[in-house]
Amino acid sequence: MSLPLTPPVQPMLAKPAKSIPDDADLVFEPKWDGFRCLVFRDGPEVTLQSRSGKPLNRYFPEAVTALLAALPNRVVLDGELVVDRDGRLDFDALSERIHPAKTRVDLLAEKTPSRFIAFDVLALDDDVLLDTPAVDRRRVLEGLLSLSDSVHLTPATTDSDLARQWFTIFEGAGLDGVMGKPNGPYTPNKRTMLKFKHTRTADCVVSGIRWYKDTEPGEAVGSLMLGLYDNTGALNHVGVAGSFTATRRRELAQEMAELIPGGAEDHPWHTDDHGASRLPGAVSRWRTTDQPWVPLRLERVVEVAYEHTEGAYPSRFRHTAQFRRWRPDRTPDSCTYEQLEEPARYDLDSVLKGKVRAKEDPA
Repeated sequence: MSLPLTPPVQPMLAKPAKSIPDDADLVFEPKWDGFRCLVFRDGPEVTLQSRSGKPLNRYFPEAVTALLAALPNRVVLDGELVVDRDGRLDFDALSERIHPAKTRVDLLAEKTPSRFIAFDVLALDDDVLLDTPAVDRRRVLEGLLSLSDSVHLTPATTDSDLARQWFTIFEGAGLDGVMGKPNGPYTPNKRTMLKFKHTRTADCVVSGIRWYKDTEPGEAVGSLMLGLYDNTGALNHVGVAGSFTATRRRELAQEMAELIPGGAEDHPWHTDDHGASRLPGAVSRWRTTDQPWVPLRLERVVEVAYEHTEGAYPSRFRHTAQFRRWRPDRTPDSCTYEQLEEPARYDLDSVLKGKVRAKEDPA
C-alpha cells in the first residue's frame, strides 16, 4: 500500500465516565455494539483491520465489496462492523461471522450481511489527519462517503442534551451507549475518548464457582456463576461475577465453602456421571475446552451490576457482572428474568440513515 498510514494502526480508545457533561468540548456519537474496524483503501485494495491489528477481510467479504463502492481511492477510516436482525443490532450474529470455513463465511455473508459504520477519518490521499481537530475530521468524513445499505455515517452532535436523549432512546435499537470524542487530535492507543454506558442491577442465584487460575482448589474464587429462573421454572446460567481483589477472592473461598457439600445433588446444571455440565445460555464459540466449575447449593443471592444483555430469551449478561452486595433478604426462587429492565424499542433504520439529527451539528 502507498497510503500515508498503513496497517496495523492502533485505534483511539475510550475510558468510562459516569455521566454526560455540560459545556464540554466533545463530539458525541452513538456507541455501536460491534467489531471495531479500521479500513485502508488504496485503489483496488481494501484491508479491514481489527482493534487488535488482525485482518478481517476473510470474514467479511461483503464489507470489502461495499467499501470499494463507497470510498474514495486512497483513504483510512475508523469505524465499526455491525450485524442487525429484526430491527436491532445482534452481537451474537456478528460473532458467528468469525468462522474458519470459507463455505460458512460465504453463507453467513449472504444470510447476515454486515454494515460498516464510519465515525472517523485518519488519512485522505497523501494527507495524515491525526492532528486535525475532531470537528474538522468529521467535516472531511461527511464529504467523502457514498452511503448505501451497507455503509453508513454515524450521527454526531456537540449538544449534551441531545446526547442524553440518544443515551436513553438508542439502546432500544441495540446500541451500547454514547461516546464523547474530544475536539482534538486522533490519539492511537490512548484512552482519550469517554464512553457512557448503561449500568443496571439484578439479583441472581449464586449457582457455582470457578477457582482462581494458578491457585489450589479451595484457595481463591475466580468467579461466581450466576443464575436466573425463566418462565418455565428452569434455572439459566446468565454469566459470572468477577474482577475481585486477591484478598476478596480468598474471603469468597471461605464463604462459599459451606455451600459446596451437597451442591452437586440435583443441581440443574449437572447432567451425567462423567462430571459434564450443561449451562443453559453459556455456550461460547471462543472457548474450546471446558472450564472446571464447582456446583453450589442454591441458597445464596447476590446483587450484581450489568450493562446489558444479549441473545434471545432467556438471555444472558454480555460482559462480566460486578459484585454489589449479598441479598440475604431474597430467596433464590425470586431471582427471575422479570426483574431485568427491557429498553423501549427504537428504530435502528432511523439511526443508520441519519434521520436523527443534531441541534448543533459538527458539520
